Amino acid sequence: QLQLVESGGGLVQPGGSLRLSCAVSGFTLDYYAIGWFRQAPGKEREGVSCMATSDGSTYYADSVKGRFTISRDNAKNTVNLEINSLKPEDTAVYYCALDPTEQPMCITQLSRYWGQGTQVTVSS
Repeated sequence: QLQLVESGGGLVQPGGSLRLSCAVSGFTLDYYAIGWFRQAPGKEREGVSCMATSDGSTYYADSVKGRFTISRDNAKNTVNLEINSLKPEDTAVYYCALDPTEQPMCITQLSRYWGQGTQVTVSS
């Protein structure tokens, strides 16, 4: 069964950090591009960070550059997102996604597989 399960979300104060993880089961992570997306209430979904399979090249939305870091552990079949210097505007549900193609998923917002999301709330 193909499954993506996010974890690591929660309530954090501005300036804090979180590490989101996405456990992948049912298929081998090596052959998939990975991505993290988020959607805040009343806003459109945003591609936050993505990583290609072919060369490991990464994409970061301008709003998160320098603060977010995407990574993958193919041996553990996990996808991670390190989030630092959190801001209230980072509050959203964060989703991981996997796609078997090399299309720019963070730009197209298209992906074959999606997780159920984990809530991140930044508030004092």
